[in-house]
Amino acid sequence: MISTKIGALINDQIAKEQYAAQYYLSMSAWFSARDLDGIANYFRVQSKEELMHADKMFDYMIDVGAEIVLGEIPKPPHEFTDAKEIFEKALEHEKIVTRSIFNILKNANEEGDFATVSFLQWFVNEQVEEEANASQLVTKIKMVYDNPSAMYLFDQELKQRVFVPDAGN
Repeated sequence: MISTKIGALINDQIAKEQYAAQYYLSMSAWFSARDLDGIANYFRVQSKEELMHADKMFDYMIDVGAEIVLGEIPKPPHEFTDAKEIFEKALEHEKIVTRSIFNILKNANEEGDFATVSFLQWFVNEQVEEEANASQLVTKIKMVYDNPSAMYLFDQELKQRVFVPDAGN
């Protein structure tokens, strides 16, 4: 069993993960509208991963018998200045998600909620990877940003990404 406080934090995180999915889907749409289908694919896959994260938390709440209270999901922005801004916003958003997960972990540790601490370790590892990938993509988009040939190759690189559901989900 988990405390009401930890349950509320995880419920909030479910909404944040669902918002992230919508945010990345909005980014995908922006790239699709500009015929950058590879980059659009990258963000579409990112959106699916965020939904998987929300599902993973939802299932954990069921497993521990906690009350699930789904929160409202705000409308994500859909207007962006350019590709560089989008990748920078994606990195910024991953950092927000990381801080939120760390906050849940901190509270679970303080309460001695070892089941939640153990559960959240997967998300901690995932966020390290997410931030590293997002940071690398910011570096790359800055390199190719105003070079159409390089942007084409970058788009082709990101077209290769595929969604791989978590086996434990």
